[in-house]
Amino acid sequence: MNITRRDFVARGLGGTTLLASGVSLPGFLTRTAVAAPGADDERILVVIQLTGGNDGLNTVVPFRDDEYHKARPTLRIRADQVLKLTDELGLHPDMAGFKRLHDDGLLAVVNNVGYPNPDRSHFRSMDIWHTADARPEAVDSGWLGRVVDRGAGPSDVPRALHLDEGALPLALKNQRVAVPSLRNIDAFRLQGDTEDLQRVIGASRRDASDDLLFVQRLAVSSCANARRLERVGAGSAVSSPYPDYRLALRLRQIAQLIGARFGPRIYYTSLDGFDTHARQALAHGPLLRELSDSVTAFYDDLRQRRIADRVVVLTFSEFGRRVGENGSQGTDHGAAAPMFVMGPAVRAGVVGGRPDLTRLIDGDVRHECDFRRVYAGVLRDWLAVDPDSILGRRFDPLAIIRS
Repeated sequence: MNITRRDFVARGLGGTTLLASGVSLPGFLTRTAVAAPGADDERILVVIQLTGGNDGLNTVVPFRDDEYHKARPTLRIRADQVLKLTDELGLHPDMAGFKRLHDDGLLAVVNNVGYPNPDRSHFRSMDIWHTADARPEAVDSGWLGRVVDRGAGPSDVPRALHLDEGALPLALKNQRVAVPSLRNIDAFRLQGDTEDLQRVIGASRRDASDDLLFVQRLAVSSCANARRLERVGAGSAVSSPYPDYRLALRLRQIAQLIGARFGPRIYYTSLDGFDTHARQALAHGPLLRELSDSVTAFYDDLRQRRIADRVVVLTFSEFGRRVGENGSQGTDHGAAAPMFVMGPAVRAGVVGGRPDLTRLIDGDVRHECDFRRVYAGVLRDWLAVDPDSILGRRFDPLAIIRS
């Protein structure tokens, strides 16, 4: 990405203390104004990244397939344990929340999702998913970042928010505006008199350069939005209980922001720990429970706030795992796996049948649905964005959103 002098000036403000007023403005807010109030009916996309490579076969289990049971003598989920979705497929027993979402008509399971010539490297495969391009090194923005760019104008604020402990993901990288990245809105507080700060930084400056005026406008807007964010964190009541998970905390905060009409159309967070090479059974079930219980609590909250119909949740992981378990009672890097798309707007049910475990590619599940078809369906039918212009070429949109 080319960085202009104006970009450099704005980014250089990060973490600066404005000594004239004695008020410290947080770095993420000095880089950009957070958001403007959104419309009451604006559609929201929440993306949850399952980092590490989620084992799709033990998430959406082909419980009637003898090949599955043979390949996983210690890790297999028995037919009497699964939460059945169809006569052949069922959810992991720790995903009772997702089963309830499915029964309520809020969960779509897209099975056997991947891309041609899969890469088993965490970093490259994740980059492919983030950029929606098989050659991520040739792309200078992420697929969601291009959506942000599409809606940005000279004075627009960002339309996406990253709420997580890690760095801003490549998926949100864009050309025109910065996307804020927060760890926790509850911990956010401005120090000092923000009205005094706005007066100081908003005062007219004789012979100010364009860059200085740009930074001045940015700082005034950032300060105003910081005060709004503080009020959201302090005053937005939780209308539904959440489990005690980090993912649940972040989703609770996202529900607060959506309920307060804070502005972003896209929210991005993650759940890490899915690289289950050894003793998978000890880690995988609890991770799926955290995902399932957290998202279910999120939708319960949204329904209490009467805004659930505005929100779609999409989950993905950089790849699935090998069909056969390894000698450490774990699974190694694989290829195709399921995606979940959730919300009142989705066409609930299972898209695609069980994986064909007799037609593997180097021990991996063969992909039947390109992940960019899922992206295309969400872009076209939910965000109302031309998918071809975002994805760089034509992918037949998967009809996952109700018309």
